[in-house]
Amino acid sequence: MKVRVLGCSGAIAKDCRTTSFLIGDSILIDAGTGVGDLTLEEMSKVDHVFLTHSHLDHIAALPLMLDAVSSLRNTPVQVYALLGTIAALQTHVFNDVIWPDFSAIPSTAEPFMQYHAIQTGQQIDAGGILIEALPALHTVPAVGYAVRGADGWLAFSGDTGRNPAFWARVNTLPIALLIIETAFSNREVELANRSLHLSPFTLAEELANILPGQRYPIYITHTKPSETELIMKEIRQFEAHMPEGFTAPLDIRWLKAGQEFVM
Repeated sequence: MKVRVLGCSGAIAKDCRTTSFLIGDSILIDAGTGVGDLTLEEMSKVDHVFLTHSHLDHIAALPLMLDAVSSLRNTPVQVYALLGTIAALQTHVFNDVIWPDFSAIPSTAEPFMQYHAIQTGQQIDAGGILIEALPALHTVPAVGYAVRGADGWLAFSGDTGRNPAFWARVNTLPIALLIIETAFSNREVELANRSLHLSPFTLAEELANILPGQRYPIYITHTKPSETELIMKEIRQFEAHMPEGFTAPLDIRWLKAGQEFVM
């Protein structure tokens, strides 16, 4: 299974694209602005889109992608999300005001897009790849995702604050790779807490939930472009703040658009 990082930034700027991962050729995890790096042919092959939540940086490219490929496809794009996320898309995006309702055109019987409401903990077989919705704790209904590869699971936190339920599930899986958000630096820890994001201080507390003996690469995503260097500097220094008894070191890296993983 190949994983291609299309976008992983917390905002846009030159060379900064918001969250989207291409799994194989036909699955997207989130549909942020990174989708725009796909060719028309590549976009036309996307059959399944799994959304973590309704915030714009994670769904911005979905309406535009559907418009770009609708005439090239014979089957609807399948969109999987929490019921609250689907309701937000229907009310605020695909409402025939902001964008056409692609779930009803060219007809409700044969639309360009179909919604599938999912629940936390649910597993979906998407073209032979198993994907599980993981708990997330954010300001709107949200999930993360785990994707099973040949060498283990990729776990993606989605946008989340402190999240014990996430670790309760992740620690039962043979994780090969963890992608976890850290949107704010420590100087904005209060803003991070209010908006249910992580900062390096709270990331340290979260990573302390990894069970002893479990070690895998950890990639940091969703950093704000203006704060990325500071966030990574603070993360490299936070081992001194880890809870007593936690065994370091951890293999922590900065996720970048264009990276690819084979699992």
